Amino acid sequence: MRSVGLALLHHPVLNRQGQVLTTTLTNLDVHDISRSARAYGLEAFYVVHPLASQRLLVERMLRHWVGGPGGRRIPDRSTALQLLRVVDTLESACEALARRGADEEAECRGEAVHLWTTAAAARTGEVTTFAQARALLQREGPPVMLCFGTGWGLAPSLMARATLQLEPIKAARDSGFNHLSVRAACAIALDRLLG
Repeated sequence: MRSVGLALLHHPVLNRQGQVLTTTLTNLDVHDISRSARAYGLEAFYVVHPLASQRLLVERMLRHWVGGPGGRRIPDRSTALQLLRVVDTLESACEALARRGADEEAECRGEAVHLWTTAAAARTGEVTTFAQARALLQREGPPVMLCFGTGWGLAPSLMARATLQLEPIKAARDSGFNHLSVRAACAIALDRLLG
């Protein structure tokens, strides 16, 4: 089975008008996605933020919940947050994932981490169903970084770099509404891929 990491990107993402921007960190995202990542056996969870002040905020949370009083009070949260890494770019996250899941054969072939993106609606190119992606994860191959965007989703420049674009998450019966929180989308995607 391939090594899988998850990146929560705060840049480059879109606002509701489709403009590229940087979003701020959401405490709930950090805690809830960490728990999902741990429950589904991910290699690591990366919070990707270009602003040093936002990265410092996550690192402060980690100190409290992993090695500090929060971790002693709620050990399960500490266990989940131990997967969390804070980086400034997606490239840094991919390099770290490649080191964590180092596969000498893949390194010899020069294979990099594969980027798999998600979106509320298919924007460009072909999409891969969760069933197809699940089968791909069962095969040997380079590590996979699942990329989730905050705000109104990943910027087109990042989507264009993807090795694979997963199908949108939607209900079997069209409700006319499809704007899940990133926390919910992560949990659903992980369950469909690894559950």
